[in-house]
Amino acid sequence: MGDPAGIGGEIAAAAWMHARQGLGTGMRPFFLIGDVRWAGGFGIPIEVIDDPATAATAFRRALPVLAMPLAVPSVPGQPDPANAPAVIGAIERATIFALSGAASGVVTNPIAKSVLYAAGFAHPGHTEFLGALTGSATSTMMLAGPNLRVVPVTVHVSLRRAIETLTTAAIITAGTITHEALIRDFGITAPRLAVAGLNPHAGEAGAMGDEEARIIAPAIAALRAADIDAFGPLPPDTMFTPIARQGYDAALCMYHDQALIPLKTIDMENSVNVTLGLPIIRTSPDHGTAFDIAGKGLARPASLIAALRMASAMADRRP
Repeated sequence: MGDPAGIGGEIAAAAWMHARQGLGTGMRPFFLIGDVRWAGGFGIPIEVIDDPATAATAFRRALPVLAMPLAVPSVPGQPDPANAPAVIGAIERATIFALSGAASGVVTNPIAKSVLYAAGFAHPGHTEFLGALTGSATSTMMLAGPNLRVVPVTVHVSLRRAIETLTTAAIITAGTITHEALIRDFGITAPRLAVAGLNPHAGEAGAMGDEEARIIAPAIAALRAADIDAFGPLPPDTMFTPIARQGYDAALCMYHDQALIPLKTIDMENSVNVTLGLPIIRTSPDHGTAFDIAGKGLARPASLIAALRMASAMADRRP
């Protein structure tokens, strides 16, 4: 359900209506894990279920809801740390269903990390939490849209910390996971990875920094030695132009905003957050909780619908 004070419930209801109106091509039936009273407040019929196996049948009549009660009633736009255990519990339960095969995958609505931190949440975000829940030593965040896929090597840390912790090994790991996911989950038989530099002009031959030669280039060499088509380091200010994007299937970026700014600028509404390197499928809208518009009827479900469709397509490709 994501943070119940955000727009997660609204866009889930809108996604169900989208499917109900015959527009759900490529979208498998889904069920919502959340508070029943909360889910019933979005103007669509709901049907309480106890078992994911009944969700597909119920989906034809109503939005199936598997109960995860909130501690206190939710108020749109006013997040409450008292409800953090339910938010966390919904993620945990969804993960269990996916690990057991009861569900094909997990699509997460946006959470408010600061609210969860206030309740003692120990993980930087969804990506890291799902990695811990599934016992995955490494997991990688990809943002994927119709015209661009990006993978940040360092994610939810400060820019200073991202630069300090960037390593050759981390780039190799992210590149390897991305390569494997593009083949398995996106059906790309020979993926091409464009690797960004860290500094302006990719270091300008050392005049603006040596990380390209010292950290990034050795990682690219190692990826290529493993038969992965990786190339760079490329100047970050030119690698996202329309012509440049035609030359690769995913961009490996050195820090969070280097990856997400171009992706969200090009097409935020139809882009999806995907966690790579997990034993389960996990996607999410690429936007946040939008507390400022929650409950006002302004939320648009396009990114959630794209996330549901992408999870469905990934499930079709996996054994």
